[in-house]
Amino acid sequence: MDRITRKELKSDRFAEEVGRSVEYVSEHRKQFIRYGAAAAGVIVIAAGWYFYSGRQSKARQEALREATATYEATVGPGGNPYLKSFATQAEKDQAVEKAFGGIIEKYPGSDEAHIARFYLAARAADAGKLAEAEKGFQQVAAEASKPYASLARYSLAQIYHSQGKTAEAEKLLRDLIANPTVLVSKEQAMLTLGQMLASSKPEEARKLLEPLRTERGPVSRAALTALSGVK
Repeated sequence: MDRITRKELKSDRFAEEVGRSVEYVSEHRKQFIRYGAAAAGVIVIAAGWYFYSGRQSKARQEALREATATYEATVGPGGNPYLKSFATQAEKDQAVEKAFGGIIEKYPGSDEAHIARFYLAARAADAGKLAEAEKGFQQVAAEASKPYASLARYSLAQIYHSQGKTAEAEKLLRDLIANPTVLVSKEQAMLTLGQMLASSKPEEARKLLEPLRTERGPVSRAALTALSGVK
C-alpha cells in the first residue's frame, strides 16, 4: 500500500472541499450576486483551509472554532444538547458579533483575526450592508497573508459586480488569475470573470470559459453552464 503522509491527506481532503465549494458557488450564483458576495461559498473555503493547515496556536484555534460554531448555530428550540442554538436570531447575531469581535480584539494581526473579520464582512454582505462588507474585505485584503487576502479580493469582486462596478471587479479578478493561491485558483477566478462578462463582453467571456470546458469535475460543469448564458 502506498504511504500517504498526514500533510498529503490534508491536502487531498482540502482539495475535495474546495471543489465542492466551487460547485456550490456556481449553482447558487444568482443568490450570491443578490446579496453582494459569495459569502457562504468562500466561508466554506476559508474555514476548511484554516483548520486543515494546522499551524495555529491552540488557544487562538479554539477561539475560532468556538466562534465558527456560534456562527453555524441554529435558531429555535434546541433539539440536540451537543449543538449550539439560540432562542432568537437577535441573540445569535449578538453572540456572533461578540465571538468574532473578541478574536479581533484579543489577537490583532493574527490569521484568526483576519478570518474573524472576513466572517463579519461576509455576514454584512449577506444582510445587504455592502459598505460595511466592503470595508471589512478591504482590510483583510490589505493586511492578511496571501491566501486569505486573495479570498477577500475575490469577495470584493463579487460586491463590485453586484454594484455595477464591473471595471473594479474585472481588475481584481484578472489579478487573481495572474496570481492564484490555494484558496482562489486561476480556474475559479477565470470562471467568475467569464460569468461576469457574459453579457457585456461576450467574446472575452468565451475566451475565459472555453479553456475550462476540458477541466475535470465542477469547474468543467460550471464552465459549460456559464457558456450557455453567453450572448
